Amino acid sequence: MTTTTPPPAVNTGQPNDDLDNTAPRTFWRRLVEKRAAMVSLVFLAALAVVAILARFIAPHDPAQINLYLVNAAPSADHLLGTDDLGRDVLSRLLHASQLSLMAPLQAVSIALVIGLPLGLASGYLGGRVDNVIMRVNDAIMAFPALILAVVIVGLLGPSLPNAMTAIGIVYGPRIMRVVRGSALSVREDVYVTAARAIGCSGLRTVLRHILPNILGPLVVQVTVLLGHSLLAEAALSFLGLGVQPPEASWGAMLGRSFPYLGVNPVPLIAAGVVISVTVLSLNLLGDGLRDSVGAERKEGR
Repeated sequence: MTTTTPPPAVNTGQPNDDLDNTAPRTFWRRLVEKRAAMVSLVFLAALAVVAILARFIAPHDPAQINLYLVNAAPSADHLLGTDDLGRDVLSRLLHASQLSLMAPLQAVSIALVIGLPLGLASGYLGGRVDNVIMRVNDAIMAFPALILAVVIVGLLGPSLPNAMTAIGIVYGPRIMRVVRGSALSVREDVYVTAARAIGCSGLRTVLRHILPNILGPLVVQVTVLLGHSLLAEAALSFLGLGVQPPEASWGAMLGRSFPYLGVNPVPLIAAGVVISVTVLSLNLLGDGLRDSVGAERKEGR
C-alpha cells in the first residue's frame, strides 16, 4: 500500500490569513512593551480629550478682556495668571489646543496627498519617472524647510490654512522619500511579481499589494512629521504668519507674550512647556512605532 505525500507548501511571499490576524496583535504587544511610547500615547489621548472639552472645562472666556488685570500673576482665580490684555492664560491655553492639534493634522494630510502618490509612482515605475520626481524632490529639499514655508506663506498671505498648506508642501517630499524607499523594497517580492504575471494592472498592483506593505514605515513617518508640523506652526504663528487674532494657538501665545517676558513670564513658559511636551510625546511615540515595525520586519524575514 502506497501513501501519497502532499507537496510542501510554497511560500509565495504573500502573508496568509492566520499571519494577517496575528500581526496587529503582535505589533500592539511590542508597542505596549515600550513604556515611553505608551506614556506618550496616553498623554496625547488625554490632550485630545482636553481639546475637545475645552469650552466646558475652561474656567473663563478665553476672549474676555480685563484691563484691570493686565499681566497679573497666578492666583486662585487665574491659575496661570493673565496676559497683556487681562485674558485668562489657562483658558486660552486650553482653547488654543484645538487649533494647535488640528493644524499639524491638516499639514500632514496635505503632505500625504502630495507625497504618497508620487512616492508610489516613483518606486513602482522607476526609470525616467523616478528620475524626474527625485530631481524635483531634491530641489525642494535643498531649501531649509522653515524658510521655504515662510516664502510660500508670504505669497499666499498670512493665515493658519495658508501656513499649514505651506508646511504640507514642504513636508510632502519627506513623505515621498519614505514611500519610494519602501515601494522599492517590496516591488520585486514574489507576490508583486505574481500579480503582474497574472495580468493585474499597475494601479491594482500598487493599491492591493504594495501600499498595504508600506503602511508601517508610513505611519512612523507621519507620527514624526506631526511633531515637526506642530513646531513649524508655532514658529510661523510666533512670526505672525499663522494664526491671526483673536484666535489663539500655542505658537501665537508665545509670540504675544514674548515682549512681556520680563514683566510676566508665565504665559510664555506655559505655552512653551505644552509645545515641548507634546512634540516630545510625538517623537517618543514615533520611536516606539519604528522599533515595533522594525522588529516585525526582522521576524518576517
